[in-house]
Amino acid sequence: MTALAPSFLQGRWQAGTGDGRPMLDAVTGEEVGRLSTTGLDLAGAAAYARSVGGPALRDLTFHQRASLLKALAGHLREHREELYEVSARTGATLGDSKFDVDGGIGVLAAYASKGKRELPAGSVLVEGEVEPLSKDGSFLGQHVLTSRHGVAVQVNAYNFPVWGPLEKLAPALLAGVPSIVKPATPTAFLTAKLMELVVGSGLLPEGSVQFLAGSVGDLFDHLAEQDLVSFTGSASTAQQLRTHPTLTARAVRFTAEADSLNCSILGPDSGPGTPEFDLYVKALTTEMIVKAGQKCTAIRRAFVPEQHLDAVAEAVIGRLERVTVGNPTNPDVRMGALAGLEQREEVRRSLKSLTDGGRVLFGSSEHVVVTDADAERGAFMSPVLLSADPDSAAVHEVEAFGPVSTLVPYSSTAQVVDLAARGQGSLAGSVVTGDPEFARDVVLGAAPWHGRMLVLDRADATSSTGHGSPMPQLVHGGPGRAGGGEEMGGIRGVTHHMQRTAVQASPDMLTAITGRWVPGSVRTTTNVHPFRKHLEELRLGDTVVGGPRTVTQADVEHFAEFTGDTFYAHMDSEAAAQNPFFGERVAHGYLVVSFAAGLFVDPAPGPVLANFGVDSLRFLTPVKFGDELTITLTAKQITPRDTAAYGEVRWDADVTNAAGDSVARYDVLTLVAKQATS
Repeated sequence: MTALAPSFLQGRWQAGTGDGRPMLDAVTGEEVGRLSTTGLDLAGAAAYARSVGGPALRDLTFHQRASLLKALAGHLREHREELYEVSARTGATLGDSKFDVDGGIGVLAAYASKGKRELPAGSVLVEGEVEPLSKDGSFLGQHVLTSRHGVAVQVNAYNFPVWGPLEKLAPALLAGVPSIVKPATPTAFLTAKLMELVVGSGLLPEGSVQFLAGSVGDLFDHLAEQDLVSFTGSASTAQQLRTHPTLTARAVRFTAEADSLNCSILGPDSGPGTPEFDLYVKALTTEMIVKAGQKCTAIRRAFVPEQHLDAVAEAVIGRLERVTVGNPTNPDVRMGALAGLEQREEVRRSLKSLTDGGRVLFGSSEHVVVTDADAERGAFMSPVLLSADPDSAAVHEVEAFGPVSTLVPYSSTAQVVDLAARGQGSLAGSVVTGDPEFARDVVLGAAPWHGRMLVLDRADATSSTGHGSPMPQLVHGGPGRAGGGEEMGGIRGVTHHMQRTAVQASPDMLTAITGRWVPGSVRTTTNVHPFRKHLEELRLGDTVVGGPRTVTQADVEHFAEFTGDTFYAHMDSEAAAQNPFFGERVAHGYLVVSFAAGLFVDPAPGPVLANFGVDSLRFLTPVKFGDELTITLTAKQITPRDTAAYGEVRWDADVTNAAGDSVARYDVLTLVAKQATS
């Protein structure tokens, strides 16, 4: 009997006790190792995460945490060959392994980039605009997000033992929340190798990541109000975990990504001979054989116009006939083994239910020709293509989690939208068509039942990541049967691990709390122009006031001639008089912004390196000939860059007329040098 695989808990590697559960090589059936959490202090692990890992992560800024993710991605990239080697024992071909390993590393890198670009330099995230709560502006409201003081327990599925843990870990770490990673038994030995590399890198703060090699034991009994659980797996297991007494009593935040009957829809316009037809056939075949069909996003229901059904079946069968099944390390093999013999038996049971309501067009659940391996000792299975009547209950209820898909005919747009919904909630759907109207009707009709929809046509075929590829920038999850949860989704995945709090305060207090200047807060005007200050010298509220400058008719006409913007409201008195918004000729909005820049810019070389943007520009009051303009520019947000010689400064710009009315409001974005580099 092989040794028990160790868990990494409370800062050290330690094994449980007892015989444990075996992990088997999916190709040879040999025992790889055993898992047990018996005797491990799981209450202590949760407490350790909260008391050691949480404070260590919260002491870091968003940008510092993003730098850790970037460094970790680089470290894992250097060791990915080691992960590929172990991955082969899960039944994965090299292509499958790259999908899993490189995909997971890509999630780390994507979150590192988004953390640097989209999150502030501090550790508090301000959400939305300030809400005025009083007429005089002395009482304001603002939503802020702060790190939860708990632990994120991440229960993963067997099909993606690298990508799965990393897609959960990345947003949690960026949010400042420590994690306990729990893999599924069949492929836990690969996740163990991953965690060995993560821990061995020495990059992450102590207590920020722990690894549980085995069952969750009594861990859920020790979770509390600030903790989170993220689960990927079967819908039935998700239901059991969701209703755990401790989770419900303490309102532990729970999200699930469960199995689902994902669909792909071929448009009526996309018959044989069209690029879209070929794309559909290729996508369906790919989703059947990548990871031996063990993808939560794989195509289970292939909806095809009834007039194209035979052609699609013939084309898909033609591709499946060329698929070689066997030892994934053999370069001639295109599809490896399922994750284990238990998984193969589960697929066979599900396939029997499907064949009761349909017929097999290709393949067999019992017989398969295998290359360079033993078909009985390894968890090998032939790809199986079926066809079924649209009203077959099984095709909309039973998922065979393997290389299995069912062709289903449809006769109208309304019918296929209804069929898509019969899956009761899916992670992913796709529409392959060259008809924009059909694409719109299907996507908008099916969207309430899907977490993600791909529209594939000849225009995006070369750049599309495919039906079954979740992207870190977009949500991964779905309603109903798919679990009702969301993972990733860019910064949404980060805020899931944070607490949203409505803060009500005076302007000065709100500025102090959020680290972001708000209108009504103190402004500081000195003899030193803010553009003469380096990043370290700038303070929130530093202000420059420029003006007044009178806008003349000659200014407007010169601007119109110089730019070519001769819109009637600026140049035609009679037409402008009929405009219900103006009643007379007015200045160009962009002329107003240009004049404002001339009033606040300090022209000499200095710490301000560049103006790189204008956000939220709104023209509020028309500017007429003879109006006097004044600009008030105030430092609103200061964002250092750890690895750069400069930082970003966001300025509040308020252009007013002589009556004090705002004619334009916007944010000016600048790059400002640090002192040591000027």
